[in-house]
Amino acid sequence: MFSVVFLLAHLAFSVMGSPVEVRNSPITLPMTRRLAFSNVTDLLRNDEARLAAFGAYSMHGRRDSDASNYAIVPLSHAILGDAYSGYTVEVGIGNPIITYNLIVDSASAITWVGASLPYLSKSGTDTGEPVEVTYRFGSEFFKGTIFLDKLYFTEEINIHAMRIGVASTATGVAVDGVLGIGPTSSGLGALQNSPRQTTPTVTDCLVQQGTIDRAVVGIFFQPIAANRVNNGELTFGGANPRMYDSPLVYTDVTTTVPSSRYWGINQWITYGNLEILAYTAGVVDSGCTFLYLAIDAYERYRAATGGTLNPANGLLQISPEQYKTLRDLEFNIGYRVYKLIPNAQIWPRSLNYNINGGIDDIFLIVKALATPTGAGCDFVNGYVFLQRFYTAFDSDAHRVGFAKTAFTNAITN
Repeated sequence: MFSVVFLLAHLAFSVMGSPVEVRNSPITLPMTRRLAFSNVTDLLRNDEARLAAFGAYSMHGRRDSDASNYAIVPLSHAILGDAYSGYTVEVGIGNPIITYNLIVDSASAITWVGASLPYLSKSGTDTGEPVEVTYRFGSEFFKGTIFLDKLYFTEEINIHAMRIGVASTATGVAVDGVLGIGPTSSGLGALQNSPRQTTPTVTDCLVQQGTIDRAVVGIFFQPIAANRVNNGELTFGGANPRMYDSPLVYTDVTTTVPSSRYWGINQWITYGNLEILAYTAGVVDSGCTFLYLAIDAYERYRAATGGTLNPANGLLQISPEQYKTLRDLEFNIGYRVYKLIPNAQIWPRSLNYNINGGIDDIFLIVKALATPTGAGCDFVNGYVFLQRFYTAFDSDAHRVGFAKTAFTNAITN
């Protein structure tokens, strides 16, 4: 029920010490992590669809010779389907208010509904503007029309005239739609009559109507050990300092195409004393499950860890003895170093049954892109990275911030 969302939001504000009625206060919402896939192949396909839109492919995917369209393929499609792994948040739309569970997508600017639960609002206005999101390989995923309607986070906090995509067709969708928190440029190509035109994001609308002061979105994830758990938090208007315990340090969005059109950053990565990825550009993405590296960097990591490819799931597997000697994986971003400890580099063993693994098997969460360093998107820091660090996306200053949390060094996997 939507009233539950209202209650949870009120509770979140109460803990922060700011009642929801105060104008321009950050908006904090709970998120639920959901895993829905029958095997690891489906999960990897899910990631591959996202990588395609970044202009990158995993070793299981393909690369198109025409790179000119990479920058204008939105990513709503890539996190939803019969197999998906992502965070959902409840929002209300229209009159009467209908509650929708929407995947939170940091690589899409488009918010849309109507996949599982139909759009039934009587207050919406059909703009007649067709909107479509397709797989990079051409199969249709979402097609519909832009409506203007009211979007509710709580009864008091809402967007008066949100541009919402309403699906007439949505192929293989397991939830109700998408809440896009990507940069505005990530929506290029979705509006069929104006493919070079962007549409205001949820964050843009909240700023424009004065609900929040800053176009900043903070996300907090917690390492997951179950298929569905309420362990995330989404904040509009700033970062929530309750959720991190080190300084929140920002780095500029990269200027390297195509990573620059998403939440792209520059970084280099070391494993112990070995540099496995030189300073280069890539993307921070909540929708990809794994950590993806350019193939040359992946090979250096594989050799250093001694991992061998498991044919049943396509992941690197190591022995208990090799796990004991695993070194920290260090991400050098700006002037800070963010470390994935050994436990953060492995798949949760409690979820091994989801990926065709034995109960005591140890699998690494690093996957290979199909291209070497220099392709313009040489890494994707996916959920396995973000669950260890609080992340803030700042549209105003075109930057991304990271901070340590209570779970950065957690031994939960």
